[in-house]
Amino acid sequence: MSLAGRVALVTGSGRGIGRAIALALAEDGADVAVNYRSDAESAAETVAAIQALGRRAIPVQASVDSVEDDERMVDHIIDEFGHIDLLVNNAGIASRGRFVADTDPAEMLRVLSTHALGAHHISRLVLPSMRSQPRGDIIMISSVAATSYAPGGAPYTMAKAALEALAFTLAKEERAHGIRVNVVAPGLVDTEMGRRLVKAVTGKDDIRALDAHSPFGRVCRPEDIADTVRFLVSPRAEYLTGQKVTVDGGGGNVG
Repeated sequence: MSLAGRVALVTGSGRGIGRAIALALAEDGADVAVNYRSDAESAAETVAAIQALGRRAIPVQASVDSVEDDERMVDHIIDEFGHIDLLVNNAGIASRGRFVADTDPAEMLRVLSTHALGAHHISRLVLPSMRSQPRGDIIMISSVAATSYAPGGAPYTMAKAALEALAFTLAKEERAHGIRVNVVAPGLVDTEMGRRLVKAVTGKDDIRALDAHSPFGRVCRPEDIADTVRFLVSPRAEYLTGQKVTVDGGGGNVG
């Protein structure tokens, strides 16, 4: 088990991509802290699934845009597990799809604070523990939206671009401490957020209706993102840092 002895914090891991990542890391031997903001039931289900794999897991409630919540969360995880050496900044929210001229300033702050400022807070807080370990990994879950820059999504694309800037800066700052920092950028993924996006854009209630027109005959699954993360934090990716991996089947789907 390539991650045996390692402790992961995956933000927003009660559902969707975060849940798939948390389970994948547990399958590879890591103990996992499952962060959630409000859905305690889903977080408990993820924790139970990890424990069924024979790994330790705890749910940790925190709104990632709150420095106070983040401090409490990181302290609690270190108290429980002794250290954190693997962080996946996955927590995210959708923007409301309005043009810049029609965007509420509060919306801009809400989205940026969750995706980028929260990731900065948590990364800063885990670094002292991570530096004390033989290896550290930070993965930022971005989006192809930060490449396509479609109209009506400025808060989201700006937040993801800032998240990527944080990753590439951290990769240079922390390399001397044995910490790898990489970005995974999904396209459209079959999650609750992805299904809402498809309904809003196409009017389709079933995201699987897009399978026939998607790369490899299907929409991307959360497990596809999780498998990319598990590679990047594994011994097979020991010499990779400061990299961005786009996971969209080569199709350039928005996400």
